[in-house]
Amino acid sequence: MLRVRCFRGGSRGAEAAHYISSRLGRVFTGWVQRSFQSTQAATASQNTCAADDKATSPVPKDCPVCSYNEWDPLEEVIVGRAENACVPPFSVEVKANTYEKYWGFYQKFGGQSFPKDHVKKAVAEIEEMCNILKREGIIVKRPDPIDWSVKYKTPDFESTGMYAAMPRDILLVVGNEIIEAPMAWRARFFEYRAYRRIIKDYFNCGAKWTTAPKPTMADELYDQDYPIRSVEDRHKLAAQGKFVTTEFEPCFDAADFIRAGRDIFVQRSQVTNYMGIEWMRRHLAPDYRVHIISFKDPNPMHIDATFNIIGPGLVLSNPDRPCHQIELFKKAGWTVIHPPVPVIPDDHPLWMSSKWLSMNVLMLDEKRVMVDANETSIQKMFENLGISTIKVNIRHANSLGGGFHCWTCDIRRRGTLQSYFD
Repeated sequence: MLRVRCFRGGSRGAEAAHYISSRLGRVFTGWVQRSFQSTQAATASQNTCAADDKATSPVPKDCPVCSYNEWDPLEEVIVGRAENACVPPFSVEVKANTYEKYWGFYQKFGGQSFPKDHVKKAVAEIEEMCNILKREGIIVKRPDPIDWSVKYKTPDFESTGMYAAMPRDILLVVGNEIIEAPMAWRARFFEYRAYRRIIKDYFNCGAKWTTAPKPTMADELYDQDYPIRSVEDRHKLAAQGKFVTTEFEPCFDAADFIRAGRDIFVQRSQVTNYMGIEWMRRHLAPDYRVHIISFKDPNPMHIDATFNIIGPGLVLSNPDRPCHQIELFKKAGWTVIHPPVPVIPDDHPLWMSSKWLSMNVLMLDEKRVMVDANETSIQKMFENLGISTIKVNIRHANSLGGGFHCWTCDIRRRGTLQSYFD
């Protein structure tokens, strides 16, 4: 998952979020029409949990997909792959989401493999992470290896791929439904292919499977003249509510959403637009409420290294990227924790992420967390909260754009749908 983060900065950014959100609500009011489609049953699988061959069959009680939040006891998870990871071509949307000091790297290596020795170390780290999860009693599934260097072309663009390292970016589990995000980077257009085998297995076991409308990713989806020259530029643009993605068509990455039972929080970011948020809001209504929140961030992209919900009424809030709506959480009785400054050294390559991956943790349950073995400060913070830490080193994997939350997508957590925000 790519981790250079948050939502807009400044009070004007927050006002823009509320204004545009309210405008969308008025525009779309009355549009919603309910339609029903009949579907054919999936062909009977040789899998032991194959779905019944009747389209009207109810979801089996033993469906392996069920997750409502970020902290119920974790039982099954998808963990990404670093194998064959490629540097995305240096297009306008990539430029808008990466640091200036790495632009030369993208210009030189776009479409080629990330440094092979670095990838090899990342692969080993993630394998060890999988082994640790298994030792904790958690079922681990992996996406298929794919050659991401192959060039592809659509009527609107051409690109090479990137990786299947961050399932959190592309998959969102809400209850027993797996939602495939449409994505916003051209290099990630076909990333879903690595997960299709797994998702089909879950579907045959009774899970719901939804793919959001796939954007054309035509030039109109991007502000081709997005004026990025410095961090100051980024702050100014974010405060004005201006992003590299336009409202030409819906787009979103799943990692811009974070779940807390019936309430799901989302940010408008460089990869998630208001049309994408509105599609998700309508799709999940009336059982779930989708709330737009915003942050003081020069480069919002993916919410979980900025605002990571780790328990019922307990959230990690990045002190460098304050949330404009934080009082709503405090008034609801939530405890807001500001994690300590990360200790990762300045010279460690973070091509697509920030140091705040230290707070990008994976909760195994309310009292166990998977955390970076090097980040001693945040380990102490969790221990003071009465949460035991499972320490794993994924420094080289961090460089590809994500922490533990990014590298995983929880498929099943033992819990029920509840409201934590009333």
